[in-house]
Amino acid sequence: MISAKPTVQIDNDRVRVTEWRFAPGAATGYHRHEMDYVVVPLVDGRVRLVEPAGTREVQLHAGVSYSRQAGVEHDVINANDHEFAFVEIELKG
Repeated sequence: MISAKPTVQIDNDRVRVTEWRFAPGAATGYHRHEMDYVVVPLVDGRVRLVEPAGTREVQLHAGVSYSRQAGVEHDVINANDHEFAFVEIELKG
């Protein structure tokens, strides 16, 4: 499987900001979020989420943010035929 490309933009005592870029079919790999976080999509597109309860697809829109609490477990996969990207902001402490 193709790996998504993370680029950490900021990492200090309060936040970690990471830009994630996904080629078609690329994935983050299964992981658990240890911090609350906000995602800001940079383009419109679909992601496939592989979660403990199963797999689902979600449509995301550029600039329309969402937040999740620590503890989320999933693999995030680009379900588009074009590059997909978002910025993830993790909230520390």
